[in-house]
Amino acid sequence: MKKMLSSFAVIFLISANAFAQNLPTDPSVRIGTLSNGMKYYIKKNTLPEKKVDFRLAINAGSILEDENQRGLAHFMEHMNFNGTKNFPDNKLVDFLQSIGVKFGQHLNAYTSFDETVYMLPVPLDKPGNLDAGLKVMEDWAFNATLSDEQINKERGVVLEELRLGLGADKRMSDKYLPKLLYNSQYANRLPIGKKEVLENFKPEVIRQFHKDWYRPDLMAIVVVGDINVDEIEKKIKDNFSKYKNPDKPKERKTFDLPNHKETLVAIETDPDATRSMVQFIMKDSEAYQPDVTVEQYNQSIVENLTSTMLNNRLSELVNSTNPPFTYGSVYHGGTYARSKEGFQGFAMVKDGGQMNALKVLLEETERAKRFGFTQTELDRAKSQVLSNLERSYNNRDKTESDMLVDEYVRNFLEQEPIPGIAWEYEDTKKFLPSVTLAQTNDVIKKFVKDDSRVVVITGPKKDNVPMPTQAMVLNVFESVKMADLKPYQEKETIKNLVKPFKSEGKITKTETDTKLGTTTWTLSNGAKVTFKKTDFKDDEIVFSARSMGGSSLINDADFNKTQFAFSALSEAGVSGFSKADLTNYLAGKQVNVNTFVGPYYEGVSGRTNQKDLGTAMELMYAYFTGLNYNQEAFNAYKTKQSAMLDNLLSNPQFYFSSEHAKFMNQKNPRFIGIIPMEKEWANTDYKKAYDIYKEKFANAGNFHFYFVGNLDEAKFKNEVLQYIASLPSTGKTTNFKDTGYRQMTGDYTKVYKKGKDPKSMVAISYSGETPYNEKEALALEALGEVATIKVIEKLREDESGIYGGGARGSMNKAPYSTYNFSISFPCGPENVDKLTKSAIAELQKLIDKGPEQKDLDKYKEGEMNDYNTQIKDNMFWMNNLTRNQFDGTDKYEILNYKEKVQALTVKDLQDVAKKYLTKGRIVATLMPEDGWENTKKDEAKATTAVIKTGAAN
Repeated sequence: MKKMLSSFAVIFLISANAFAQNLPTDPSVRIGTLSNGMKYYIKKNTLPEKKVDFRLAINAGSILEDENQRGLAHFMEHMNFNGTKNFPDNKLVDFLQSIGVKFGQHLNAYTSFDETVYMLPVPLDKPGNLDAGLKVMEDWAFNATLSDEQINKERGVVLEELRLGLGADKRMSDKYLPKLLYNSQYANRLPIGKKEVLENFKPEVIRQFHKDWYRPDLMAIVVVGDINVDEIEKKIKDNFSKYKNPDKPKERKTFDLPNHKETLVAIETDPDATRSMVQFIMKDSEAYQPDVTVEQYNQSIVENLTSTMLNNRLSELVNSTNPPFTYGSVYHGGTYARSKEGFQGFAMVKDGGQMNALKVLLEETERAKRFGFTQTELDRAKSQVLSNLERSYNNRDKTESDMLVDEYVRNFLEQEPIPGIAWEYEDTKKFLPSVTLAQTNDVIKKFVKDDSRVVVITGPKKDNVPMPTQAMVLNVFESVKMADLKPYQEKETIKNLVKPFKSEGKITKTETDTKLGTTTWTLSNGAKVTFKKTDFKDDEIVFSARSMGGSSLINDADFNKTQFAFSALSEAGVSGFSKADLTNYLAGKQVNVNTFVGPYYEGVSGRTNQKDLGTAMELMYAYFTGLNYNQEAFNAYKTKQSAMLDNLLSNPQFYFSSEHAKFMNQKNPRFIGIIPMEKEWANTDYKKAYDIYKEKFANAGNFHFYFVGNLDEAKFKNEVLQYIASLPSTGKTTNFKDTGYRQMTGDYTKVYKKGKDPKSMVAISYSGETPYNEKEALALEALGEVATIKVIEKLREDESGIYGGGARGSMNKAPYSTYNFSISFPCGPENVDKLTKSAIAELQKLIDKGPEQKDLDKYKEGEMNDYNTQIKDNMFWMNNLTRNQFDGTDKYEILNYKEKVQALTVKDLQDVAKKYLTKGRIVATLMPEDGWENTKKDEAKATTAVIKTGAAN
């Protein structure tokens, strides 16, 4: 009888599997495979218009390197920008900049353990750009030249990138990764590689890596944009089918993150560490399987709901008056290895708080495991999940190409399903009502495991901060199992954020601007509301409100007591409700509202959609009229901020910024540091900051409100009359003032020493006061972009001295008219003098001869490319509308910008270079602490010893 039942069960499972409904694939995506095994994804998408996004995904990364190739997967990525069949040497970047593609900002690539991905957005405003983009993809895939000369030149650049990663985090991760990646190949194949390999590998070694892994059957090309799908498919077939795989292709192995019975614990400290953290992982027993059927997809939804509910509980703790950590979360998801997922947690804490944070994360997980969740929690999580999908669904016809293209890359590399947002939304909406507490409670029990656990604790090394022992960490797991926990207590939910009231407010004046497409209402309380209806997104509304004045109107003494307190005010909540209450109330709603008191104006900013506009307006009204006062909430904010900020000065780069800011602002009594430390917190007056806020926000008549998006004017008008026209007003008008304090100007050379690693930073700046000139402002901005091109060409490509760097030029009209120009770059301390001279020499060329026309043309093309995309972005319009209120610049500049950019000449840029870059230069340099030369010599000796040992083997 037993055997009969078993046989029946097998037959049932086979039948169920046979009839399991497979996930569909988005029919709007053309997917195919060439005869050589190369895959392609093509989709027509018209946002942004006249633009296409390319991706080349290669299913090969650092995990496949041989021992003598460590770091060469990433090095190979670099080499594809340094010589290909159709773009020799550095001509690729030069060409792409000439058609408006900015290096780093648009054009980029990355290498990870298992993959290498190249990214290229191409404007289609000129004939030939589409074919050029495909040619770049083809060269990246198959036609790298890998010349000895270019390989040797690029060594310095890659070594500079490696240098950027040096520091406390690197020193600690080197120690804990062997446990986090226990018995795994991943522990020995970090993408950046090994310094001695990068310095000494022979060119044929990287050529072999390229030959082995840059092959059609491991590649996919993705093309999404304003294109003809049939045309692109034909071009891909014609241009990519001819490439062959090796006769004897090397096996593309997969690597696991092995399970283990014991709980592994890593506790690492470093004197220069800037934060204290704890993380854990409980690895799944079984290998990860991507969702293939609808049933699997829906089970993933149940897991998502479970994680959402658990994180909602953790969020309540973070927002409490006694937070156990600054930030904490848990999730079930991927690890370093594609083949393994796990239940994972993370928390950032104040120094010494790691053990308590770990205990809280585990206790909340145990509480959910023992007692499950509540129906209210589940309903809230369902609304959150559906709301997020609904936002994407409502904007499905206005989704940017770069959002879609990366989804298809993940489908190729990780088999992430791509049923399309329409199917995902409809399936989720249909499935969510059927999800029960029993299902989610079962999921949390499967997440938690007693084996294959790893705990990592990191933090600064301090004599007065004891770190836990391994035994203490292990004991936490056992004590949590035995803890006397109570079921989660659901708080009463908010029914009305604001008590119902009838508004008497009215619109007293209506003005329209046909050029900008805006309407402005003046309300009976004096407030102004400017709105612009757009169709850039099908369901997005962004908003902002500004009242001129800000902290500039506060006297020096009060300013120093309040400047760090303003950002804490919202932590107290509104209308008698706590921040945690508000978070629960807003769950499932697309509402984001933030208030601020800035240097020159106070205001509100936010984002919502049509459905939730009323809630957003209600919350904004509450921030104006009902901000809570809660000293405990402020103290909790200080605790969380201190956990994040107290150790930042241990970071050499941050120390450099802080010390140089002190120098630049030494004549300004309102400058007391770029972040608050213990002394500043002790001097902070929360009550005074609260009173100043209340006074400013009690005068809505001094505010100008702005809304941009797909507004329903009739509904919007009702909300404005209810929640803005009814706001209190004093009838007073305020404006910001110039405090009279100025930064240092003149010729100075400053050297700051911090850190043990051979890392430096150089910042060259020019600044001062000057009458504002619109044409000069644009020319100075353009000069910064051109100077960036030259810095990259000279310091990176020619001298191999930096990984990244750049220049920036600007003019400000308010609160007083100034100019600013700066160049900055990280480098090795041994190269500081040489590279600083090179950077200044490049500026001198711009002063003496002006920029080359080709570089100015690159700037213009890049700006046109960006403008054509941004002009159909709601936030771009918002920023331009609000800027005019602040500094009075031409409000029609957004419409005339292209013409003004095109009108710029080489002489215009040379003129501002001569005017502003020939005096008042401040050179600030970060150097490591004394003795770094000896450290570097010791490191070189160790490297030589390693190389000799390797050669002997």
